[in-house]
Amino acid sequence: MLMVAAANAGVSVNSMLPQFGLAFGAALVVLLFTVPVALRRIRRLQSDLDRASAELRETTGFLTRFSNGIWQRDGVDGVMHAAALNVAEKVDAESVGIYEFVDGKLRGVGVSGPYPLVRSIDKPLLTPYEELLRAMHRELWDQEEGVFCKLLENRQREIIPDASVDSRFSMLPNAGTLRSVMIAPLLVDGVLTGAVCAVNNKTVPGRPFSPEQMECLSQLRNEIIMIQDLVRVYSEMSRRDRIDQELSFARTLQLSLLPSDSPEWGDFYIEARTCPAKEVNGDFYDFIRIDDDRMLVLLGDACGKGIPACMLSAMTRSFARSMVGTFTTLNKFMRDINEKLNRDTDVDRFVTLGCCLLDRKNNLLEFGRAGHTDLVGFIHRHIRVISPDGVALGMLPDDLVSFDTICISVDPESTFMMYSDGMTEAVDKEKVEFGQARLSEVFSDSCAKHDETSPVIDEVMQRVSEYEADQSDDRTVVLIRRGGHYAGKI
Repeated sequence: MLMVAAANAGVSVNSMLPQFGLAFGAALVVLLFTVPVALRRIRRLQSDLDRASAELRETTGFLTRFSNGIWQRDGVDGVMHAAALNVAEKVDAESVGIYEFVDGKLRGVGVSGPYPLVRSIDKPLLTPYEELLRAMHRELWDQEEGVFCKLLENRQREIIPDASVDSRFSMLPNAGTLRSVMIAPLLVDGVLTGAVCAVNNKTVPGRPFSPEQMECLSQLRNEIIMIQDLVRVYSEMSRRDRIDQELSFARTLQLSLLPSDSPEWGDFYIEARTCPAKEVNGDFYDFIRIDDDRMLVLLGDACGKGIPACMLSAMTRSFARSMVGTFTTLNKFMRDINEKLNRDTDVDRFVTLGCCLLDRKNNLLEFGRAGHTDLVGFIHRHIRVISPDGVALGMLPDDLVSFDTICISVDPESTFMMYSDGMTEAVDKEKVEFGQARLSEVFSDSCAKHDETSPVIDEVMQRVSEYEADQSDDRTVVLIRRGGHYAGKI
């Protein structure tokens, strides 16, 4: 029985061997076919991984160079210097210059090494980087001029085997030191924005740059273009930051010129309000006590905007306060300020000024103005516009100026409005000015409705604000009211 079973088993195994051999052969064929494919895929994946790693390293290096250039060296100049150093290292050149177009001309913005393509320096090897860069900043190249004439004409990259014998470089004092030069245009959407130039091959000194080096330079162009874009963005942000800082400082300075309190002067109540524009200008007001009975109320507007206007306002306010001790008449007061401003400021710097001299003992108001807006009064329920003559302060010497003043007796319940031109020159969407007539009407209506100065000034300011499409100038109002109640109040 056992022998029969063994014999039968042997027969079964023998019968299976051919089938096993066929299956093994098929598997071997599959392996022989798939393994090379898998290996090729692995190699491609490894190549892609290496390339991605290289791109990551290059990107990381690029960002590092950019940040280091910004913070460790000369700001934007440091970034472009770092970019030039990177190009010189990658293409193995003695020196590299980077250019950009400014108003149709090429201007050097980055340099590394003893760059010889500079017309005003004859010994670049002994010249510090900063001096080389300053020279490149000064030397603007026309597109059709000298070195860059034919190089950029067709917007094609080019290798010059021996630039020392090339007529395009003959005007340079260092033409004799040149060997091989390669240049590549910087193009953004087909528009020529600049160029990068490498000078003298370090791989094999004295020999021309190789096609491989030219290819490397061409590949680096995108990085240079990216750096230039970042530099422009950074410069714009820096410029805006500087503007914001200047405006903040100017606003602080402007607010420091304004009194913190609105005074009561006998029967006179004085209140002022200013609404700053998006940009700072030179509006200011002040209340200056002369003696026990007299006070000056000033509203001025210095020409221009920003810090210069604020400084001019501060100067005018300082002059006004310094002359209180020797005050005699309103006319002389304005002449003295004019003389000082004309002497101490440029010819194109001037200040418009409205001046009210209040006499609380005699209930008098004297008004004079220097190129400023009118004084508008609400007297016995009627509008009266007071417009004495006078030119802006600082424009003309003392012997060519004159200032008229008008003095009136102030009855109870009378209100006077001084204002800056930002009130009347406010424009709507159709560019129509608010105007003095409309301002006087709003002022009159509000005075007829309110006993106090605060709601009057609020309403006047609000009506102008609602009218103006986009505020472009400071709006300032000073109200002076003699006490009492309005008769026939609505």
